[in-house]
Amino acid sequence: MLSDVIGVMRTGQPRSARVAGRAPWGQWFGPVPGASGFQVVLRGSCWLVPVSADPIPLRAGDVVLLPHGGGHALADSPTTAVPAEPCDPRFARHHAEPVEPADTIVLCGAYQLDPARAHPLLLSLPEIVHLPADAGQHPRLRTAVELLGAELAEPGLGSDAVIPGLLDTLLVYVLRTWIQQQPDNAPDGWAAALNDPPVAAALHAIHRDTTYPWTVAGLAAKAGLSRAPFARRFTALVGQPPLTYVTWWRMTTAARLLRDTTASLHSIAAEVGYSSEFAFATAFKRIHGTPPGRYRRTAG
Repeated sequence: MLSDVIGVMRTGQPRSARVAGRAPWGQWFGPVPGASGFQVVLRGSCWLVPVSADPIPLRAGDVVLLPHGGGHALADSPTTAVPAEPCDPRFARHHAEPVEPADTIVLCGAYQLDPARAHPLLLSLPEIVHLPADAGQHPRLRTAVELLGAELAEPGLGSDAVIPGLLDTLLVYVLRTWIQQQPDNAPDGWAAALNDPPVAAALHAIHRDTTYPWTVAGLAAKAGLSRAPFARRFTALVGQPPLTYVTWWRMTTAARLLRDTTASLHSIAAEVGYSSEFAFATAFKRIHGTPPGRYRRTAG
C-alpha cells in the first residue's frame, strides 16, 4: 500500500545533501511547494525551528519529515541567527559537505511530489512528523538512517543508484512508523483506514488489481463484511465511497503512466480497467479536468 501511494505521488529522484555545523551555526530551508522535506540527524544535536510552530530539539538518530514543504531552519540553538540564503536540496545532487570539525551532521533532502496526484494519505499528515531516536524503537528505520549516513560519508561504486533507493526506503519507514504510532481509537483518516484490517484489505485489493471490475459487494467480500456495513466503514475512514476511490485511484495511476511512460492511450486505458479508450478519456477528464492526451503533452 505505502509503496503504491509513494509511487503515484513522487516524480523524479529524491535529492539529499549532508550539512555539517559547528556552533554557532544555522541553515535556513525555504518553503518548497510540491515537495516533502526531511531532516535526519546523523551526529550531535540541533534545533528544528519551524516558521509557525515552537522549536523542536533534535538529537542523533532523530528523523523529521515535513510532508507539505514548510519553511524551517536548523541551528545549534533556537536563538542563533540563521542566514537568509536558503538551502534547496531539490536542485542538488547527492553530496556531502566537509564534516570536520563539526559538532553536528544532518542529512537533509526533499522528495519532489506531483500536486495533481497528491494522495489523501499525504494530505492527512501533520505539518511536521518527528520520530525521535528512542532506544530499541523502529529498528528498520534506524538501519535505513545508518545506511544512508554511511553511503553519503563514503560513496562507492553504484552510490548514485543506492542512495535514491535508500531515500525511498526511508520515506516508507517514516510513513509506516507514523501510521503505527497513531492511536487505535482514531475515529477516521488514512492512518485509521490502514490500521483497520477490513478497509486495509479492500484498499490492498484495489491497488493490486486496477483492471478488475470492482463492485461494492466484491470489495465487501475482500473485507469480510456485508455490503452496507462495509460501505459505511470505508467511506467514514477513507473519506470517499468505495467506487469513488476506485475511479480516483485508476485515474491517478493513469496520470503517472501518461507522465512517466510512452505507453499508448489504449494500453493505459486497459491497464486501469477500461476496455474503451473513449470511456477512459471521459473518466480521466472528469477527474483531472483535461483529456489524457493533453495531460501527457503538458506534464512532460
